[in-house]
Amino acid sequence: MKWIKFRVKTITDAEDIIISTLYDIGLEGAQIEDKIPLTALEKEQMFVDILPDGPEDDGVAYLSFFVEEKEDGSLEVQGEATDKETILANVKQELEELRQFMDIGEGTVEVDETEDLDWINNWKQYFHQFYIDDVLVIPSWEEIQPEDQGKQVLHIDPGTAFGTGMHETTQLCIRQLRKFITPETELLDVGTGSGILAILSLMFGAKHAVGTDLDICAVEAVAENCKANGIAPEQFEMMIGNIITDQEIQDKVGYECYDIVVANILADVLVPLTPVILHQLKPGGIYITSGIIDDKEQTVVDAVREAGLNVLEVTYQGEWVSVTAQKNG
Repeated sequence: MKWIKFRVKTITDAEDIIISTLYDIGLEGAQIEDKIPLTALEKEQMFVDILPDGPEDDGVAYLSFFVEEKEDGSLEVQGEATDKETILANVKQELEELRQFMDIGEGTVEVDETEDLDWINNWKQYFHQFYIDDVLVIPSWEEIQPEDQGKQVLHIDPGTAFGTGMHETTQLCIRQLRKFITPETELLDVGTGSGILAILSLMFGAKHAVGTDLDICAVEAVAENCKANGIAPEQFEMMIGNIITDQEIQDKVGYECYDIVVANILADVLVPLTPVILHQLKPGGIYITSGIIDDKEQTVVDAVREAGLNVLEVTYQGEWVSVTAQKNG
């Protein structure tokens, strides 16, 4: 079995957003090469305790994505036949669009050929059900254990990058959402991806959710995850477009109609997003942000305050930060 490998040279701060972005165009299961030490949770999931000292983190990361090559030499992405030149062009376009909002480092792409990628299926052995506080997150290939019957369960598979709930930024958002959701909550999830934040908000009792994303593929991901978690289609509406720059999507999303806006996006995107999203919030509405590496905390706090929002709380997990603010009533 042959595979075409697309290897992106970037920086560690951009890993998550690039993986999420390229997932939306059909590239799944990224292989990450960097020098960031494993966290305690990662060591536990990989069944290791103490690792030998490695080289010092230089901030550089390589992300590899694999597409199977058919016997006739063609490739298939999202169920459609394509070729490596088209995929390469799409990857470069996505990277250039990201570069407008954030630092992605060199952002170059190498294309190579390899064989017998057993890890495409074997990686599943490393992802097991886990808890985010009292919510059980479980992949499709595992069953709920008898002792977990009756618990609140989120059914979601890895492969959606930010969307599994394992990342610190997602967990920070989830904890903040629980503080403010009511049965009347209208929620907007900007950069919804897999839809995990909106889906959990609905499970926590929110009335209705709207998600926005840049890529049409998010619609299918959200639909699948809603179905897996018993969320009715009318509860979660998806809209495709760039809410920062696209007046049409801003109008479609609506003005002053959301009790909560949540955005789990990197700081370099949150800065231009914040003054725009102010207009989607109701007076007194709550703005929850995350995806902020710790040295970018003040940048986001300043952007929030400059937009006229009141900072309510700043929370932390690992190296990541969440800023929660409120629009004046």
